[in-house]
Amino acid sequence: MSERLQVDVTIIGGGIAGCAAAVALRHAGLTVVVLEKDLCGAGASGVNFGGVRQQGRDLAELPLARRARPLWDELDEKLGEDVEFEATGHLKLARSDADMAQLERYAEDAAAHGLRLQLLGAGTLRSAAPWIGPGVVGASLCAEDGQANPRRVGPAFARLARRLGADVREHETVLSAAHGGSGFETRTDRLDVHSRLLVNCAGVGAGRIAAGFGEDVPLRPLVPNMIVTEPLPFFIDRSIGVCGGGVYLRQIARGNAILGGGAGWGDAECNRSRPQTTTTLDAMAGAIALVPALAGSLVIRTWAGIDGAMPDHIPVLGFSATTPNLVHAFGFSGHGFQLGPVVGEIIAELVTEGRSSSPLAPFAIERFAGATTPEKATVDIDP
Repeated sequence: MSERLQVDVTIIGGGIAGCAAAVALRHAGLTVVVLEKDLCGAGASGVNFGGVRQQGRDLAELPLARRARPLWDELDEKLGEDVEFEATGHLKLARSDADMAQLERYAEDAAAHGLRLQLLGAGTLRSAAPWIGPGVVGASLCAEDGQANPRRVGPAFARLARRLGADVREHETVLSAAHGGSGFETRTDRLDVHSRLLVNCAGVGAGRIAAGFGEDVPLRPLVPNMIVTEPLPFFIDRSIGVCGGGVYLRQIARGNAILGGGAGWGDAECNRSRPQTTTTLDAMAGAIALVPALAGSLVIRTWAGIDGAMPDHIPVLGFSATTPNLVHAFGFSGHGFQLGPVVGEIIAELVTEGRSSSPLAPFAIERFAGATTPEKATVDIDP
């Protein structure tokens, strides 16, 4: 016989956003259950690059990223754990004059949102970062961006949620979720949960949940291909991205270089992913072109994970268009890591106040009704 639970809010998905929402909702005095099919933080929240990045985001996301950034300064204290956050700065590199012109346009647009970027010509860049390769003609620097350890952040939020009294259940795959007259009934193999509100933070599985409420969205799997090297003498003091995407890298205090590029193999239905050898070799070659000193370093591990991506590369975030008291937060398209803590706050605002202090109109699920949003030309997936 299934265990029956009754709570104020059911959260499907135990990534950073879902567990941060549980924390905020417990602070608001609501009872919460989190249902995670695997381990909390083991999905896209835990297998990404670890970039805490505002630069390069879609302009619609910048208000969220700007609100999220100060939260990272206080995260160790909030969580009671070290998540290895450092404001190392983020360099976005240009490999052509056209790339540099794109960075200049973006810097002007970002300034309207309060994000100040420093444009660096080739000479200035090499004075500051002599390890940059000869194919780079300039860069844009966001000095307040940085990096953190994704393997620590999600589990730390889950532990805090538990300490605050949230009922966090791992290895609980949601089989069905339905809305009735008195609320939501959410079922797993072992649980029947009744709640007044439901939050869909189910990552790549969120499309199935949304479809169950009559909201079909063009969510697709995104499988970043990741690499880490042996410890090296520390010299890469910035997190690195590239105009147009393709490769991204950073070095941590222990000396390991972490880099990514291209897509691995993934099957969202069976929740399995793996890196691809050819993709890994291409990413390594791309990283060496940017940072020649990486040549000859030993790769000690490769991995992949599965995120959910939207055609316009920005998330679905806000209330359902069909079902009262259903909140969606999914489709972060490979760059949700930095946003996770603030998305938790936004979910709690929607649940407790019926609105958010952040502008959410661009993220409404209604934008996919009746038509598929066209793909954008480029997207940064250094999460």
